[in-house]
Amino acid sequence: MCFLFGQGIYGYPIEIQALFYFALRSSRQMLKPERDGKELIERIDKRIRALSFHIQKYYWLDFTQLNNIYRYKTEEYSHTAVNKFNVIPESIPDWVFDFMPLRGGYLIGNVSPARMDFRWFLVGNCIAILSSLATPAQATAIMDLIEERWEDLIGEMPLKIVYPALEGHEWRTVTGFDPKNTRWSYHNGGSWPVLIWLLTAACIKTGRPQIAKRAIELIEQRLSKDGWPEYYDGKTGRYVGKQARKYQTWSISGYLVAKMLIENPANLPIISLEEDKKIAKPKLTRSISF
Repeated sequence: MCFLFGQGIYGYPIEIQALFYFALRSSRQMLKPERDGKELIERIDKRIRALSFHIQKYYWLDFTQLNNIYRYKTEEYSHTAVNKFNVIPESIPDWVFDFMPLRGGYLIGNVSPARMDFRWFLVGNCIAILSSLATPAQATAIMDLIEERWEDLIGEMPLKIVYPALEGHEWRTVTGFDPKNTRWSYHNGGSWPVLIWLLTAACIKTGRPQIAKRAIELIEQRLSKDGWPEYYDGKTGRYVGKQARKYQTWSISGYLVAKMLIENPANLPIISLEEDKKIAKPKLTRSISF
């Protein structure tokens, strides 16, 4: 519990934010007022409300919001400021404009003063769906984006852990110069079959199991033949990772869990939380995918 309250809200990447939110929701379900005290529960409820508002409002990106950011005015002040984090529109990377479809959206990698990490992270977005951190409309839009950008995010071997890869000098400074993290490899745009269970669970929760089935079919064509490697390289995940270990338990178990979820979706509640209607959430004004 000390770990939970030691975490903040601002400046953390979407992967951490989503996992933190899931931990808060889980702890809230386990606590009992008569045993653990109402004050502790009230503190958790307050953090849940603040975190969900922050992520749903400031991390969300779709075509409409991208256009809004593109037209931001800078150095605004007071509570009436639209550009809350003083993001300079010229800092938007060129790839985002081509990547963003008219239908779909996603929770970006990070938001902090004067900086937005526009990259797509699969784990953060799927955990946001499973924990109900993403609104139902946002969850639907995330699935729309996966369908619209199938070749980029799924490719020949699911699943792309992050998109796009960092290139040039940037990958060295961000990843600590780990030679495995050259572009489209390992944690820098590599494809990780273990994540198939996470995508499958999110697909089932949003009523889109056909997306997961299509990805599972791709995995079944190669994963066993390739010796169950931990990750794949290349922009579409065509090559077994340069330092990928084979016969990895998590690659095998990720596939098995995905298959079991597809065959029996009733198991989804084991790893998923529905929206908590008892905790009032602020009304959001941000546009969502149409």
